[in-house]
Amino acid sequence: MDRRKFINRSVAGSAILGLTPWSCISAVVVSDRPLHKKSLKWGMIKEDMTVMEKFQLVKQLGFDGIELDSPSDVSTDEVLAAMSATGIEVPGLVNSLHWKNPLSDPDPEKRKLCTESMKESLELCKKLGGTTVLLVPAVVNEHVSYDEAWERSTIEIKKILPTAERLGIKIALENVWNNFLLSPLEAVRYVDQFKSDAIGWYMDIGNIIRYGWPEQWITILGKRVMKIDIKDYSTKLANDEGVWEGFKAKLGDGSVNWGKVNEALAEVGYSGWGSAEVSGGDRTRLADISERMDNLYAA
Repeated sequence: MDRRKFINRSVAGSAILGLTPWSCISAVVVSDRPLHKKSLKWGMIKEDMTVMEKFQLVKQLGFDGIELDSPSDVSTDEVLAAMSATGIEVPGLVNSLHWKNPLSDPDPEKRKLCTESMKESLELCKKLGGTTVLLVPAVVNEHVSYDEAWERSTIEIKKILPTAERLGIKIALENVWNNFLLSPLEAVRYVDQFKSDAIGWYMDIGNIIRYGWPEQWITILGKRVMKIDIKDYSTKLANDEGVWEGFKAKLGDGSVNWGKVNEALAEVGYSGWGSAEVSGGDRTRLADISERMDNLYAA
């Protein structure tokens, strides 16, 4: 085991055992790796705690940040206080209306709800010191055709972009199982049509495995990649038990070639955050996720 892996595992192991106060642990940052900052999604923290206690917990477990949903009922003042007390960052927000009220919905009022919520999320992200708001751009289904999804979402995003450009906060589009933007070449075309540096890609590693290779997406998207979601996916589980079961693979145990992912990220000059987006749990579960992320970062 190399020195960096030993340090990372020692930090995570101490956190699991509760041997070190939270205030004495910080995530090990290795700047020569493309992924060297660790975040997780707010909803992954399943223990019944205050905002401050949740920030303290993720600090203890070796994370550097938490991504919050927006809009949400989490108190902004409490988040700011917890950030100040722990040093935990909010690197970005995740829009919480893009599924219920997608920008491709046939109902213009529903599209407006998502559009306005994105503007609010961008404002909040600026206040919290983040850099991106994650957005699922559109959903294609039996009621919404591919071309309709493209046209409607494009129109709505153009309404959001002035706010993003004014604030200096990026709109990061995520690849999900939404039947839209199914190839990296198409993703490039979609992003580039806006002719703005304020929009790019939130690369979800595990989501791609069903229909592609994440390292190929990364090299094709290049500098458009703004953030990385850390997730694995097992094609074996998918084939044996059903497509959704593939997400049951623990980080590092699925079909993602993390060494190639890291090489691709280094090739395009990515450096910074990876955010775990897997099933959460109590502190033991989150400590395991933190340690697995360290191992993936070093792959």
